[in-house]
Amino acid sequence: MLFLLALASESVFILPFVLPRVFRPTFLSVFDVSNFELGTAFSAYGIAAMIAYLFGGPLADRYSPKLLLAISLILTGISGFYMAAVPGLPQLVMLYVLWGISTILFFWSASMKAVRAVLFESPGKAYGSVDAVRGLLAAVIASVSVWVLALFLPTEVELATREEQKEAFSLVIAAFSVFIIVVGILVWVFLRIPEVSGASTGAFSWHSVRTFAKNRLLWLQAVVVLCAYVGYKSTDDFSLLAYDVFGMNEIQSSYLASISFWMRPVGAFLAGIISDRIGYAKTAMYSFVLIIIASTFIVFGVVADAPWVVGLLNIATISVGIYAVRGVYFALFKESNIPLSVTGTTIGIVSVIGYAPDVFFGPIMGYLLDTYSGIKGHQYVFGVVTGFMLVGLGAAFLFEKLRIRY
Repeated sequence: MLFLLALASESVFILPFVLPRVFRPTFLSVFDVSNFELGTAFSAYGIAAMIAYLFGGPLADRYSPKLLLAISLILTGISGFYMAAVPGLPQLVMLYVLWGISTILFFWSASMKAVRAVLFESPGKAYGSVDAVRGLLAAVIASVSVWVLALFLPTEVELATREEQKEAFSLVIAAFSVFIIVVGILVWVFLRIPEVSGASTGAFSWHSVRTFAKNRLLWLQAVVVLCAYVGYKSTDDFSLLAYDVFGMNEIQSSYLASISFWMRPVGAFLAGIISDRIGYAKTAMYSFVLIIIASTFIVFGVVADAPWVVGLLNIATISVGIYAVRGVYFALFKESNIPLSVTGTTIGIVSVIGYAPDVFFGPIMGYLLDTYSGIKGHQYVFGVVTGFMLVGLGAAFLFEKLRIRY
């Protein structure tokens, strides 16, 4: 069940996020958009998602995760065929709004609640294992998709015209659209989740909102999620960093960016195992420290003059820290003493704050990369990232101190 949930959780985000992350230079060229314009599409997704988080939580507490996840995957997969037609920027933005609904309203809280239900007594292991498997699947998907794109191109990537790039990339998008629909069918047929006693009615509960507002641990958890998600959003920059700073071509930079995906199972699995022993907030703290140290190598330009292997190790280190904290930040619900029956609603409320970077970080990163050429833009991006990681470290520290008092 955890493997199927991991497969679904990774598949649903392939179109809106995985492909732009792995193929950012190619994506910008094929869709003829700037970094800032792509950031506005991400922002549109984030605005739709913030509304969907609130209503998706109660929905997850009322309806079967199997039904909600299958609907989400099939809707997202079908919409991918429109993306494969390479629409203009206004249509691309609307597509991201649709994905903000299909991947969040029907999917997000339902999937997180389902994971917690499968391994209720070991949430660190549950969330860590799912994110580890997601990372492994993402790494395979990223590596295979780069190989498929290279296969579809009729010539060397440096010599390919924009039309040849467009045709090849459209085939990649269409192939993944079919894959996502198939995963949706598998979820509908095979997913089984343990019954939860005392389930919510599924109505939007202002009582839950008031309870959240009074619980300082949940506020701190939301800040931890927000800062960790800023780190995760920065992985969108890895392929462009390799292209701009390391002098790699589009295929080479995409392969280097896929290294980040291979670090995900390592970081998430280790964090899941360790956190069940030393605590979830402590694991988040150590993860933030790791990201801060590695990010400063980019901020101070160390990777610019170093051999490319140093840049690769730097990207790998940042990725381990990012995916480690992502693997445990929802396990903090156990230390906050949140009942399983209202997990969906609570996740929805925390996510409104925690995933706000979907709204603001894309345009910020796009503006910095478009305005400052070469390594300078990347330095500014990771300067912002480092600032958020410091805030996340402080929030995790305060969470641990308050938890001990409760």
